[in-house]
Amino acid sequence: MVLESCMILLDNSEFMRNGDYIPSRLEAQHDAANLLVGTKTQSNPESTVGVIAMTGEVDGAELLISPTDDMGKILTALHGIPIRSPAANNNNKTTTDIIGAIQVASLALKHRRNKNGSQRVVVFLGSPLANDVRVLQKCGRQLKKNNIALDLVCLGELEENEPLAQELVNAANGVGDSGERTCHLVTVPAGVLPSDVLVGSPIVAGSAAAAAMAVGGAGGGDFPGAASFAEYGGVDPNMDPELAMALRVSMEEERARQERLAAERAAAAEESKTTSTTEQGEELAQEDTAGAAAMEEEDDEDALLQQALAMSMQEHTATTTAAPAETMEMDDEEDAEMQMALQMSMPSFSSGANTEGQTTPQQRFQDPEFVNQLLSSMPGVDPNDPDFQQALQALQRGENKDQKKDNDAKKDG
Repeated sequence: MVLESCMILLDNSEFMRNGDYIPSRLEAQHDAANLLVGTKTQSNPESTVGVIAMTGEVDGAELLISPTDDMGKILTALHGIPIRSPAANNNNKTTTDIIGAIQVASLALKHRRNKNGSQRVVVFLGSPLANDVRVLQKCGRQLKKNNIALDLVCLGELEENEPLAQELVNAANGVGDSGERTCHLVTVPAGVLPSDVLVGSPIVAGSAAAAAMAVGGAGGGDFPGAASFAEYGGVDPNMDPELAMALRVSMEEERARQERLAAERAAAAEESKTTSTTEQGEELAQEDTAGAAAMEEEDDEDALLQQALAMSMQEHTATTTAAPAETMEMDDEEDAEMQMALQMSMPSFSSGANTEGQTTPQQRFQDPEFVNQLLSSMPGVDPNDPDFQQALQALQRGENKDQKKDNDAKKDG
């Protein structure tokens, strides 16, 4: 970087006690100022840095150290700044007098030891701006007239300060020999370390980040200017070699871990795809096997059903054929028995007269009880049938007549 004389203006008002930046606005400002001092002094051995507290013991700003290249004196001045309450303005509001502090810095740069090199004022602002816009524009034009560049870092009260700070920077902005903007505004969001933002800002990174801000607009964030130290996590290894090396190792380990996780995810996805394809093939094979088994079972059931129907038809045919034969046999037996009974009941004229004291079969069949008992023992014969009763009565009447004739013949003889 070029030879430069720089004045750092630090805000030490009561607003710097706020904890929206870790650990507080004042401590975060000190870290960012240390980073800036190291960058300026290491960029060129002849560069000088001075420090001003914008709220001094007496009314107005206090010059803590004039522009010097002694690093020890600069760091002592930075860390010995107490918090003070600024004096009230015309509206009875205690606000930081940024215009007076910039004028003190301009006088200190005017009486610097080494007149060579450029001039720059870096302002850290953490309290509300109560100045009028025209006053801020007039201050910016005065800086431009004296060829002094302005960098403004806002650490809080962004909604109130950013429009006014932008007017001040625009008024003081000029174009250098290389064509870049010489004045910059950097806003640091709450919760973000100001030193992390300054590493990638044009205040520290130089012309590359300045060109990026000209395109993207002013504001806190990540800047492409830090790309030269990207492998060291955005930290200049010349300023802090141990931190830069630790960040580089950590970034390499994280990159290796990310690559390993990506490879594992890809392998898992491929394995899952292969497993799903295999499972689908097995499911289809199982479905085909189950369908074939179901069809075979249906065929077996149909065959069994056909066989059962055929057997039932054969049994029905055999039963139907055997039933009439049995009925005919029973009818023949009944007729034969009936004929035999009738023959036995008929009188035998060829046998002659029965001897006394002997019971012949003819006499037994003349007994009604014997006939009823005989008929009852015969299968399929109902003794109470009217036809049988009439036949029996007719036989008895005929036998009685024959007996009467025999008796009459015996009497006549």
